[in-house]
Amino acid sequence: MLLICGTPAVAQPQGTSSGITAERSLTDTTGAGAAALKQEPGQELTGSVGGAVVDQTGAPVVGAHVRISREDASLSQEAVSDSDGRYSFAAIAPGPFQLTAMSAGFATATMSGTLHSGESYGAPPIALVVASTSTEVRVAMSRTELAEAEIKDEEKQRVLGVVPNFYVTYDPAAFPLSRKQKFELAWKATVDPVNFGLTGAVAGIEQATDTFNGYGQGAQGYGKRYGAAYGDFVTSTIIGSALLPSLLKQDPRYFYKGTGTKRSRILYAIANSVICKGDNGKWQPNYSSILGGLASGGISNLYYPASDRNDAALTFENALIGIGTSAAANLLQEFVIRRLTPHAPSYAPATP
Repeated sequence: MLLICGTPAVAQPQGTSSGITAERSLTDTTGAGAAALKQEPGQELTGSVGGAVVDQTGAPVVGAHVRISREDASLSQEAVSDSDGRYSFAAIAPGPFQLTAMSAGFATATMSGTLHSGESYGAPPIALVVASTSTEVRVAMSRTELAEAEIKDEEKQRVLGVVPNFYVTYDPAAFPLSRKQKFELAWKATVDPVNFGLTGAVAGIEQATDTFNGYGQGAQGYGKRYGAAYGDFVTSTIIGSALLPSLLKQDPRYFYKGTGTKRSRILYAIANSVICKGDNGKWQPNYSSILGGLASGGISNLYYPASDRNDAALTFENALIGIGTSAAANLLQEFVIRRLTPHAPSYAPATP
């Protein structure tokens, strides 16, 4: 009886002990034991980063591009904010990161943070400010336009405010004239009302002194003298200041010096009766003026009285006289005429 009754009594404790052991094993597997299976010692878990993009008023910015990155370029992901302005990044390894938010019409904004192991990081709202618009406009005039502006100044140059003085520039570094501009300047000089009046005065003096007596006297004689004087002026201006300068690429203007010793300025003015500045900016013989004077003298034989027409020798003699006249005119330009020209433009000295 003792054996029969004692066996279950001994077996009961053994069964209870086994159940407790099994229960503990199950508890370890679903609790701390499970955690031990998921994370080994020293291993860090990935996390997530999320937040929202707003404007200055706090309203959500839809469609903003948000990039998460690291300095070492080990991380670079991009997300687009939803209708609530929210964005999120999953499976991000722990460590420092930077968020960059961009949207059309807004300035780019950045913020930094640090994600810890297994953390769901809630970033503060990224506020975008409206981008300031800055427009830079650079206006650059072409060489032709700059030369045109200089011509406008030259057309205002009048001695005593009346007599035109178009063919002098007070800019030592003036831009060369185009072919069209050379003809335009010559045309404006030939049709200037003051020049018509000066031509009339020359014809009147010739009438009074009976110069070119083959024209006779009276209104008819005066008209012929006027036409001849004006013809001389037109042919010399068109040929010597427009046609030949265009073909030979020379500048018909006198470049005012205005600086240096008086001796240097005198020599400069005299030299400019036989030299001129080319369109390339270099000094060269003034073929345009010399040949223009010869051509004008030859053409004048077509309309002067037969008794007053020049032969070849006299034509060359007149050309030499014309060179001397140019030298005298240049001296007046250098020392006198500027003082008599109201509102003459001023320019910076030329850079050597």
